[in-house]
Amino acid sequence: MKKLLLTPLFAVTALAVHAQNVTVTGRVLGAQGEALPGATVLERGTTNGTGTGANGEFSLSVAPTATITVQAIGFATQQIPLNGRIRLDVRLVTSATDLGDVVVTGSRVTEGRSNVLTTAPVDVISAREIKAFAQTDVSQVLTYAAPSFQSSRQSISDGTDFVDPASLRGLGPDQVLVLVNGKRRHNSALVNINGTIGRGSVGTDLNVIPTASIKRIEVLRDGAAALYGSDAIAGVINIQLKDDSTGVSSSALYGQTTQSDGKTEQVDFNVGIGLNKRGFLDLSGQFLNRAYTDRGFTDTAPLIYLGSGGNYPASATTEQARRDLKAQDDALVAQNGFNRNDLRVGQSATRNFGGFINGGYRLGGGYELYVSGGASYRTGRGSGFNRLPNQATQSDLNLFPNGFLPFINTTIYDQSAIVGVRNNFAGFAVDLSNTFGRNELAYNVDNSVNASLPQGPNLVGVNPTSFYAGRLAFLQNTTNLGFSRRFIEVGPLANLNVAFGGEFRYDNFLIGRGEYASYINGGRQISTAPTASGSQVFPGYQPQDEVNKGRTNVAGYLDLESDITDKLLIHAAGRAENYSDFGGNVSGQLGLRYSITDAVALRGSLGNGFRAPSLQQRYFSNTSTQFVSGVANQVLTVNNDNPIVRNSYTAGGTGQQGFGVEPLRQEKSTNYGVGLTAKSGGFTLTADAYLIDIKDRIVLSAQFTRTNPTVAAILGTLPVSRVQFFANAVNTRTKGIDIVMNERLPLGDKSRLVLMAAANFNQTVVTNFNSSSSTVNNDQTPGTSNLQNTLFDRAQRTRLESGNPRSKIALSAAYTYGIFGIEGRSVRFGEIKTADPDPARAFLDQTFSAKWITDLTLSAQVTKQVGLIIGVNNLFNVYPDQLIVNPRNNAANFNAPQPAGSTQPDLSYSSGLDNSNRGRFLYSANQFGFSGAYYFARVNITL
Repeated sequence: MKKLLLTPLFAVTALAVHAQNVTVTGRVLGAQGEALPGATVLERGTTNGTGTGANGEFSLSVAPTATITVQAIGFATQQIPLNGRIRLDVRLVTSATDLGDVVVTGSRVTEGRSNVLTTAPVDVISAREIKAFAQTDVSQVLTYAAPSFQSSRQSISDGTDFVDPASLRGLGPDQVLVLVNGKRRHNSALVNINGTIGRGSVGTDLNVIPTASIKRIEVLRDGAAALYGSDAIAGVINIQLKDDSTGVSSSALYGQTTQSDGKTEQVDFNVGIGLNKRGFLDLSGQFLNRAYTDRGFTDTAPLIYLGSGGNYPASATTEQARRDLKAQDDALVAQNGFNRNDLRVGQSATRNFGGFINGGYRLGGGYELYVSGGASYRTGRGSGFNRLPNQATQSDLNLFPNGFLPFINTTIYDQSAIVGVRNNFAGFAVDLSNTFGRNELAYNVDNSVNASLPQGPNLVGVNPTSFYAGRLAFLQNTTNLGFSRRFIEVGPLANLNVAFGGEFRYDNFLIGRGEYASYINGGRQISTAPTASGSQVFPGYQPQDEVNKGRTNVAGYLDLESDITDKLLIHAAGRAENYSDFGGNVSGQLGLRYSITDAVALRGSLGNGFRAPSLQQRYFSNTSTQFVSGVANQVLTVNNDNPIVRNSYTAGGTGQQGFGVEPLRQEKSTNYGVGLTAKSGGFTLTADAYLIDIKDRIVLSAQFTRTNPTVAAILGTLPVSRVQFFANAVNTRTKGIDIVMNERLPLGDKSRLVLMAAANFNQTVVTNFNSSSSTVNNDQTPGTSNLQNTLFDRAQRTRLESGNPRSKIALSAAYTYGIFGIEGRSVRFGEIKTADPDPARAFLDQTFSAKWITDLTLSAQVTKQVGLIIGVNNLFNVYPDQLIVNPRNNAANFNAPQPAGSTQPDLSYSSGLDNSNRGRFLYSANQFGFSGAYYFARVNITL
């Protein structure tokens, strides 16, 4: 009888246990018994999965009857039924056929696909690749690892010195969408208003995310607005955070250039913590200290203390008079110890503290709570253009008798948080989440003056030399609810994945004013000449610049994907959005993949997309000091709602006159793609061509000057010489091709060779000019001050079409033998071009030739816990072509100017006949920077 009672009790207990998940732990090893960090462990048929930690270990809660899928690059995938086990130690076999990374970007299917089996191209950069070389931030890692991505550090460009502009497939920084764990990442607060790549755009600051927190980066090279919404015209970058439940890893890097500057110190860590076998918490942190570099050259200004602005006075009309003045000035230079290397040209100095978390926890009842996010605090210091002691309208000679080099100091705060919960209802995987992000950039100026304030010896120590110049802040909060389900045998279809959901988003942009002294005009004059207002190098934001604007967005989407046959995969998506400030948009996308053979397939996509004008583009305004041909100008940037932009112009009219430009509207795109994938043995190939048409592209105009009478009337008595604003000014067409090839060759029991070749070729052309303003279109002013020419001049057109490399080729090889490894990479950055705004000065146009940058590293896994890497970036110390310097831009040029009416050529000194800013600024940053060779050492520790 007792046995009869115990039997059903055991049965009930067994059924109860069977109904609950079990936690499976284990370790994934390679063919030689080495640990495989970053391998993927999935519960087959679900999205439930994890990655292995530094020692190849994993922990995953699954159903007792589950089959476990284990995948790693270069190894054959294994499917392992549990059959009652809760511990799995898996040794993978090297494979020449299973090379694709499983990716989740570009589709909402419940199971990831290999990146060679998707309908759109996806690059995968693993955690190992991120640490292989000396790049310490995400934008630089991607620049060298993904040929379609381009970013370079700028110099002397205000806030853009500290937030690197980045582009994908030759398009703008704001035409690529960034995700973290599949959730939209907020933009930077900064809008680029100076003459750099991405001028007028608002990008995403990738460098606030510690590289130690990243499991992999997926780069979707296809328009994806129908999947993810605004900004995804060029593609999507999805940063997947580490989700280890065990292990500790850390690294330390030290490096500097061969010029003994640019010193970099980086320390990071990552800790995986198991949460009572019900979840994980992954913690990462990073400290980065990067010193400035200086590749400035000697100032060619003939006169430092005499003359005006470095030039000879009008009275010096003979060669002898110029020689005499130069001799007197040189004596003052020697007497005062003035250094003619008076400009700092190169990367800014920066210090960054950042941390990220990523976690998940099973609550019971099928609910899983997940959370991720981080915070960073980054300071930066970069110089502006120096003020000479003979530039009295921009200086205080009582404070700075030898002139001064002003500095912009930035503090960037960034916070983000993702909180969500998942469960299954009625067969659907349901995901509810909220994503918050905020980015703030505060400006401080030091070693500077407000030249308009009263001056005198008695005011030394009273007038400020440092200023708080204001701040920018951007906030975004996004709430998502998504449903997905994979149906099997739906009518004639073998399977059908259905995903749908909705999104509500709130954006807010804020400009906060600087302190009073940072922007005020104190009224000081020299004779009758006015002096410059505000803190020199960066006048503070003024009360009229202050703004606090928000908007909302509501969206819904539908995503369908099906293996129609064994050979044909079709993916379709649609999305409708409505913005509170400018209206709605509908996007759609269709993609397919057809397997010609088991090894070769064709794929293609067709879709339309859009990009909403950012709040920064709508509402940003400020007055800045910008140097044009070496001359300081007060430039007013007005927002698109300002009467200066919006009002019409009437000759002789009253009230605030304007340019009559329409409100900003969304950019609209059409994307076409076609590609081929192939794999054979250890070789894989993907080749994908694309065509992207963009209508009503938003640009920041060139600077309208008072030389145009209409501009003079519009600006009236405002204390500025130039004005610029945002407008939907042009249509563009971008076409190109991406090619990626990989080969993995096992060479024996202890050695392996991995080869990679990748390339991007792209071309962007402006196909149409879109101004709807009769004031702009009907202006008859000849020359470069013509309003239509200024709205989008030839300098801007060249920057948009050829400012980024039109091609990039990357070749790499990694060889390992036992504990030793050697890895080399060479990247060819294609040519870029610059142009002068004035066609009459086309002699200043320049093409910078393509260059190869070669990196080399040597590594040794000294023990299971300690690994060493030493290496060099830019092994051959390659620099971009130098800017051409006109022979007349020479401090030793004493030629006298020719009198009016002379037929002889004028050979006198002139710094305005080239782009070198008095011979000091000789490199363009837009290919690969100009820091030269860089040596480093890194120690990796895993416990």
